[in-house]
Amino acid sequence: MEEGLIIKSTGSWHTVKTGNKIIKCKIKGKFRIKGITTTNPVTVGDIVNYKVIADNRDIGIITNIKKRKNYIIRKAPNFSKEAHLIASNIDQAFLMFTLEFPKTPLEFVDRFLVTSEAYHIPAIILINKIDLYNKNVLVKLSTVKKDYINAGYKCYEISAVKGTNIDQVRNLMKNKISVISGNSGVGKSALINAIDKKLNTKVAEISSYHKIGKHTTAYSEMYQLENGGYIIDTPGIKGFGLIDFKKNEIGLFFPEIFKLSKYCQYYNCSHTHEPDCEVKKAVEKGKLSLSRYKSYINILNEDKSKYRIE
Repeated sequence: MEEGLIIKSTGSWHTVKTGNKIIKCKIKGKFRIKGITTTNPVTVGDIVNYKVIADNRDIGIITNIKKRKNYIIRKAPNFSKEAHLIASNIDQAFLMFTLEFPKTPLEFVDRFLVTSEAYHIPAIILINKIDLYNKNVLVKLSTVKKDYINAGYKCYEISAVKGTNIDQVRNLMKNKISVISGNSGVGKSALINAIDKKLNTKVAEISSYHKIGKHTTAYSEMYQLENGGYIIDTPGIKGFGLIDFKKNEIGLFFPEIFKLSKYCQYYNCSHTHEPDCEVKKAVEKGKLSLSRYKSYINILNEDKSKYRIE
């Protein structure tokens, strides 16, 4: 029995790295986390045990998954009650989005951040393609950036193509396992190429007609960086459905809402209809982001049968 790291997952086949050895593996049996059914029981970042097939030293069978430090998970895109594992054993998550080319809904951003908070993964925000923004978009950028900084997140304006602030991002990744996530077309592959030019990952053009991204990454894959870190590239996703949340927990995962909630009149305040709610007061006074508050309300009112929110 040998131990290795999953560096690529393509559905039925998983690439496992043990030292300098690479082996293709399939899964034996079913693995579950917290009783949640997942579309992909093994994901990039997993440490696994495997055994090689006797007549082929390049093929193996995964027999066990080591306990995960953490993981990023979302609602499976087929609207079943299953979840999809994005990556595991992560030191930090970079959420990359664009205000134009394509436009990323801010609720998507907030849903990702809620999940990273829930699973104890530090999140860093990257706003890409700043070289393409006109004056009006740059004004919006300033507001959006301020909202997330006030919520407690590191937030960087970058241009993966022009190299703007890429050195800062590269330094943040040094000697750490990082995952990059975001909508299709926001520039994840371009960023990876800018971070480490030896990787040369595939980059696609944005559709000029629809101004939406095209998928360039079909499966999650981990790359080793020159500076000693690892970066996990993930497929572009259109939505981020939450799973395995309870309604009274949602406010805990908006740091600025949680901070204010201790001053509410009621200890179990939902920040929707109660009197003397500090969260609602902060929104009315412009001290709390209206966009973030709307995301909170939308998640709170989510159809629990659809996203397994209780």
